[in-house]
Parts: sequence; structure tokens; C-alpha cells
Amino acid sequence: MDMNALFNSRKVQWFAVMLLAAGAVLITNTLLPSTPRGTVPVVSKDVPIVQTPDMQPADNGKPLETSTPLSYRIAEYHMNVAYTPETQQLQGQQTLTWENPGSVPVQDMYLHLYPNAFASKKTTFMRESGGKLREDEAKDESTGSMELLSVKSDTGDDLTKRMSFVQPDDGNKDDHTLLKIPLSKPVGPGESVTIKTEFLVKLPAAFARMGYVGDFVMAGQWFPKVAAYERKGTRGRAEPGWDLHQYHGNSEFYADFGMYDVKIQVPANYIVAATGFPVKPAVTDKGTKTYQFYAEDVHDFAWSASPHFVYVEEPFSTPQIPGVKIKLYLDPNHQNLKDRYMYAAKKALSRYSQWYGTYPYSTLSIVVPPPGGNGAGGMEYPTLVTAWGASDKDPDLELERVVVHEIGHQFFYGLVASNEFEEAWLDEGFTSYAEDKVMEAEYGEVPNLPVESSYITSPNGLQKDAWTYKGHDEYAENVYTRGKLVLKAIEGQVGTKTMDRIMKSYFQKWQFKHPSTKDFQQVVEEISKTDWDDFFNQYVYGNLMMDYSVESVHVQPQGGKGSETYESTVRIVKLGGNSPEVPIQFHFADGTTLDKTWDGKEGSIDFKLTHASPVDWVRIDPKYTLILENKHINNFYQTQLNTKWKIRWNLGIIQFLQAIFGSVAW
Repeated sequence: MDMNALFNSRKVQWFAVMLLAAGAVLITNTLLPSTPRGTVPVVSKDVPIVQTPDMQPADNGKPLETSTPLSYRIAEYHMNVAYTPETQQLQGQQTLTWENPGSVPVQDMYLHLYPNAFASKKTTFMRESGGKLREDEAKDESTGSMELLSVKSDTGDDLTKRMSFVQPDDGNKDDHTLLKIPLSKPVGPGESVTIKTEFLVKLPAAFARMGYVGDFVMAGQWFPKVAAYERKGTRGRAEPGWDLHQYHGNSEFYADFGMYDVKIQVPANYIVAATGFPVKPAVTDKGTKTYQFYAEDVHDFAWSASPHFVYVEEPFSTPQIPGVKIKLYLDPNHQNLKDRYMYAAKKALSRYSQWYGTYPYSTLSIVVPPPGGNGAGGMEYPTLVTAWGASDKDPDLELERVVVHEIGHQFFYGLVASNEFEEAWLDEGFTSYAEDKVMEAEYGEVPNLPVESSYITSPNGLQKDAWTYKGHDEYAENVYTRGKLVLKAIEGQVGTKTMDRIMKSYFQKWQFKHPSTKDFQQVVEEISKTDWDDFFNQYVYGNLMMDYSVESVHVQPQGGKGSETYESTVRIVKLGGNSPEVPIQFHFADGTTLDKTWDGKEGSIDFKLTHASPVDWVRIDPKYTLILENKHINNFYQTQLNTKWKIRWNLGIIQFLQAIFGSVAW
């Protein structure tokens, strides 16, 4: 999920502060090196408009009985759903077959009823989010719900009287996003159970990944979804069992792989985008149109529909991608930008498949919501992503960045399938890291990492439940930005080539297998042949950032006239986590410089330097190689001024001004 909107608001706040302080800037030669801005691609104005997508079943999909499973398919869904635009309701029927993958009998089944997060202001999601996600605020119409009209076993037993809502995370009885269903009999290891449900969903006005904007609809997390069941050993689990969590303000999702066969009925003039591929042409009858989609080896299913979609598709292949059909569902406001969307999609797919592993699906759909639809924008689902809403007719490279980011999720969210409830950084941090690599390689957008690290004001552990962070800002700072910086710091220590091997090995070893942070650490250690406990304990499991400070400079003249020298004693203090190398630059009054490196293991070190002239300033990390250093303001000390705090303040001002006027990329 894209987090640019969050940081935009923060940059506006810093902008006001920096303008007030700009007049105090004294050290203009300390500006961070400028980085080139990417150029917005020129797009063709001659865009053919295709009224309906190609609904032929020739999307290279394979029937279930003839395909070789890529994953352990624990869940099998057969669903029919009808959308009524006048009431913004989904009416559906679902047959769910679930296989017990564990080693002990299972007596209860659990279903996520995600639309109930929007039922009132008392739900856990609304309490934690305050009715706001990114810069998108819930409206009076942003209420939604899911009602199970019937729940039966495959033998016809009525299960509704047994079921109850549970709240394992916070005990909030007003939260109905997780349902417990006691089964008629236990399901043994390797055995299956089938339940049939009829359900009714009231969609909210587009907010928090789902809903409607006019006659546009985004159906994300729209069906009764079985919870994830982890086998013994999965993510270090000691015993098999359900992974049970409510829908929280910060967390996203986690589910097992399976198969989906879904029929979607909409008004006849609507076009539908969905996970997977169409198995046959849509059927029109009495003012409605019914689509049928099929997907396998995925852990979710989403769809979107609108009568206004401008549909464009192109086949695409590379040495790593045998063949995929890229499908654009454009809002008319962006129909002349189809070349930019398509180029970004192709470059992202190509780079990620080259760097990490093959994209195994036959389709990739990109939905562009209408103006005002950002509540449904910037989100990822298997084989389907949403771009930012089409409010701006001439957007900057944020258009490409969001597409690149969401397609990155196809790999770390879609294929690796991390637990976003409990270890969200394994998806968001990894995707943000990969996104930066594509944006730099294809668009010349170099991230300003020193400025990004300066935004980390509340560092916290990365391996923790998403809702335990103190608010959305702290969650985003750590899961997205700090997680990415941790990966960049590892890359800084092992080198780019070794880091590429680490990322590729991790992806290929753990795709379809739900890894943990410990599993990633093990890959880092295997490839680098180094123990990383100290690093991970500080920066991944712990809450540290680096913070090295020039604490003091004392100058003592020595010798007589004509042969006078100076002994300068410089104290460097460690206030945060360790770095194996701390570069320090000493500048003398005669213009000479001396570079030294400290191993940073102790709490402090004194450098005694004898020279023909005194030290007049000291700078830690002059080339900004300490990726996890977030307090650059105390890295600089100028001897000749007693008011050293003023020098440091001005240096900090300049760095943040660079963040505003330079090339900060999120």
C-alpha cells in the first residue's frame, strides 16, 4: 500500500518551520549533494479507446485439474456475487472448502468479516484509525457492514446458532470483524470441511481500501474470508493453530493460498476488473452482465467495476516472464496517460522478475479510480492493483511510483505472503526498498536517504503487531521507511551484488511459504557468511537508530614561537546503535583535512591530533554513508564559534530545506 500521502502532510509542516528559520542559515556549503529528478515521460495523445475488454478465455490460465500447484492450496472458494449500484450492496453466495494442514484435529473455523470494520465508530478499526487512513477521511456515508444470511455445513446443518464474534486482540465487543464457527465435527489432519454461506455487504463510500465513488466500485476484502492456519514450524510456531486477529487501523492482511472461482453480476453497461483471468466471455441477460473469473495459488480475490472504464491491454514477455497480459482499467480523466501506466507496469514487472523471480500469473490488472477515489487507490491484491485516483490530469512521477510500488507487492505480499498483521515490514519495507531500485533505474529518481532517516522520530521494533505502534505515523515511519533503511544499511555493509543475492535467495526460498523475520535473517547470514545477531537485535527486533555526536573539541597550543603546534582533542560519543565503521573528517584551520574511521564499539572515543594549525571543524559521516543515522544535526561541530548549538541548528535547517526543495522520494 502506498504511503506518499502521509509524508506529504509532514513535508508541509516542515516547510512552514523551515521558512521561518531560513534567514538564519549560515553554512551554505554544507548542503547535501543534489540528486537528479526523473523526467515525466511524454505520452501519446492518440489513444484508441476500447469499449470492452477481451473476455475470451485465452489468458493462458489452466484448469485446476491439469495444473501443477505452486502453493499448498488450503482454501477453495466458489462464489456468486451481484452488485446493485442503487443501494451499493453486494449479495453473494459462497461455498468454501477448507483443508486442515496441521497435525491435530480442528473443531472451530474462523472467518474474517472485514466490511464490519465500518459498521460504526465503535469498531476496533475506527477507534484506532480515528476514521482516517493516510489523508483519506471517512465520510458520513463511509459506513459498511457484512451480514451472514445463512451458514450451513455441506450436509445442510445450520451453523448460525453456534457462531459468535470474537475479539482476541482487544476484547472490543463492538467489533464484529472475526467470527468463530464451531463445526459439527472435528476436521482431522489432511481432512476437509465445506461450509456454505449467503451474505449481504453494504459498501461504504470509498474509504480504507474498499467502497464506491458514484458508479465506480472497489470490492476489496468483500467476502467471508477464512483465517490463516499455520502449521507447526511456520514462522517459528511451536504448535499448529489459527492466526487470529481483528481488522485494525494499521494492519493489513494475511491468508493461506487457495483457488477462487467467482461469478460477478453487474449492470450490463459495467466493465469488471478482477483477480485472475476470465474463463469465458461475459453473459448479458435482462439488463445485467455476468463475468466469471478463476485464480489459483493466490490468497485473496478482489474486483472493481465501472461503466466508465477505458480498457487497454497489451501482451508482455521477458526472459523471466513467459507471457502476461497487462490490463489497464483507466478512468476517462487519465485515458491519455495509458502509455505511462503501461510503461511503468512493464518496467516494474521486468525488473522485479529479473531481480527476484518469475511472475507466475497470466494477467496483471491495473485499476485507476475516478477523482475522489483515493480511498480505493494505492492498494494491492493478487494480480490486481489500484493506482492513485485520477484527480490530476497532468500528474508528476507519483503516477509511476504508485504503480511501481503496488506491483512490487505482487512479489512480497502476493507471492512470499508475509504476515501483515504481525510482521508488516516484510511486505511494506521490502516493497519500498524494491520500489526505490526501479524508480532509480528507470526514472533517475535517487532517494534522499539522509533526509528520509531524519523523519524517523519514533523508532520502534519491526517485528511486532501492527496495531501496537503508537498511531499511524509511528507505524508508517517504522514499517515502511525504517524497514527500507534497514535493508539499505545491510546493502551498505555487504555490497550491492551480495545484497542482490540475498534478496533473490530470500524470495525464491520463501515464495508461497509465509516466512518470518528470523527466516530472512537466516538467509542474510547464509549468503554473507556472517553473524547478524547484533545488527538485527538493535535495528530489527530492537528500536535503535544510529546516533553519533561530536561532543567537544579542545585545542591546546604547544611549542614556542616559530615552531608552534596545536594538539586538538576531539571527543566522539555514541548515543544510539552500533556501526562497524564510523567515518570522521577533521578540518584544520590551514585548510588541510584528515579522514579517520572509528569502529564505533565503545561509548565514546577521544582523538588527539597534533598539527601545525588547530582543528576548526569536525564532521561525522561526511558522505552520508550511515544509512540509519537519523540525527545529523549533532554530526557537525565548528570550533571557532562558542555557540555550537547554532551551527548544528543551521546545519539541520539546511538538510531539511534540501528535503523540501531537493529530491526527496517516498
